[in-house]
Amino acid sequence: MAQNLYGPGVRMGNWNEDIYLEEELMKDFLEKRDKGQLLIQRNRRLKENLLRPMQLSVSEDGYVRCGDKVMLVNPAHAEVEAHLFLGGDLSLGATPDEIKAHLSDELEVPCGLSAAQTRIPVGRNTFTILRADGNATGQVLRYGQDFCLATTGGFEDKMLYLSSDHRTLQKSTKRSLLQEAYLTDEASYLSCWQAAFLDPQLRLEYEGAPVPANAKILIYHCGTNRGLAVSRHVFLSTYFGKEAEVAVHTHLDSHRVEKPSNHWMLVTGNPRKDLSAMLDLPKPPAEAPPALEQATDPGAQ
Repeated sequence: MAQNLYGPGVRMGNWNEDIYLEEELMKDFLEKRDKGQLLIQRNRRLKENLLRPMQLSVSEDGYVRCGDKVMLVNPAHAEVEAHLFLGGDLSLGATPDEIKAHLSDELEVPCGLSAAQTRIPVGRNTFTILRADGNATGQVLRYGQDFCLATTGGFEDKMLYLSSDHRTLQKSTKRSLLQEAYLTDEASYLSCWQAAFLDPQLRLEYEGAPVPANAKILIYHCGTNRGLAVSRHVFLSTYFGKEAEVAVHTHLDSHRVEKPSNHWMLVTGNPRKDLSAMLDLPKPPAEAPPALEQATDPGAQ
């Protein structure tokens, strides 16, 4: 009578080959881990650089200068054209492709942009104001003057420029299909911008005047003469969550005036606290009515 002579301890098949294969896989894993080449390590380094705390420049006279580090913020406003919109102050920031972000520890160019609900200056939303010719660092920025907006993304050896070009069938924003804004490592005429005064009736009078910090302005692209805008009702699923889409498009109302989606502030640093912006300063309390008005008011107690 035949008996089953094989038990759980008997090795059958290519057991020796499987053991060597597992050892090679473990050696390859340990080697990549020691060199920092694992995908999770690359992903962690990219996120650490993009979210690295940054120090904004402090404006002593209330104006921005070439060489200053600022945040581009679209101030909060009431949206009447859409029921679903992203509220609050939105800051412009670099948004890498979600798939490429998991495979590389550097920012791939061209890099996308989006607007996020954050008031903290970090690597992805801190921009440096540069002269278009690259000279005169420290000079006051003026309305109608060509300038560039560049960001390092938290990296030390990288400089990406805010750029745009005419919309085509192959190149446009993902959701609204408008003119695209992106970051590239090449400074050219496509990366030149101008600041314009908010009121169109006084725009020519303010030509050449200094651009104030932490005040609403318009930012126009020199090559296409379109304004940088935030579409608060168009959401993007980004590497950092749900954020608003950024485009280069001038939104005008019935009076031919730019809508709040085109309004921007060049936010500087808070002199009272490190790693903070002027948006964190408390608003001044409302002024109390004069004593004479209180005395003459019949309803005053």
